[in-house]
Amino acid sequence: MSEPVNFGDQLVSPEEKTRKVGEVFSSVARRYDIMNDLMSAGMHRLWKDRFVSRVKPQPGEQILDMAGGTGDIAFRMARRGARVTVSDINADMLGVGEERAAKKGIEGLTWSVQNAEVLGFSDRAFDAYTIAFGIRNVTDIPKALREAHRVLKFGGRFFVLEFSTSDWPGFGEAYELWADKAIPKIGKAVTNDEASYRYLVESIRRFPKPHDFERMIGEAGFVRTRTETLMGGLVCIWSGWKA
Repeated sequence: MSEPVNFGDQLVSPEEKTRKVGEVFSSVARRYDIMNDLMSAGMHRLWKDRFVSRVKPQPGEQILDMAGGTGDIAFRMARRGARVTVSDINADMLGVGEERAAKKGIEGLTWSVQNAEVLGFSDRAFDAYTIAFGIRNVTDIPKALREAHRVLKFGGRFFVLEFSTSDWPGFGEAYELWADKAIPKIGKAVTNDEASYRYLVESIRRFPKPHDFERMIGEAGFVRTRTETLMGGLVCIWSGWKA
């Protein structure tokens, strides 16, 4: 029997977590970007800009954007000339991303349904691997980190953008209260799905602390690991290199 894992604050089997996370994102896919604006007061756009500036995508580079969903990160990197494979375990999220790309006239993207824990790509296929606001939803995070290491070329870059815990006095507590009380209610009003947004809040709370997650990245084989905190650690950019 597999050890139970957390789906938010519930304990479920690994297989059930993977299924439940899929249901969450299928439910919210059409309103996902609107909810991001509402939940972050539009700040997510600035965080993503900062993230891509750290990745420094170059023309012609092959980049895997895992949990790429609706395309926000991929579009930014494609505009810089990178050749981006947008992957997500959820086909509904990718479908929204493809529609958005068509409307924006962004070409040259490859869309691929993939599980971050078992990628269908060859060894050393990519120059960079990015995952934004997706790693906390992976059932087996260490396994996904090892897969990221496997598909990167030597000298390849690994970047994660994710929520964590703010250490600004008073701010962290205030955000926790707002997230716990307000975000599920906003989710109900906008998507008619309170439960999915309650899970997303709970998943943030259970994600490892910034330096604990950096240690996990190192244990997966990456070197020159780094943690950059934004808003006191509410959002972090982690990075590492494959040597």
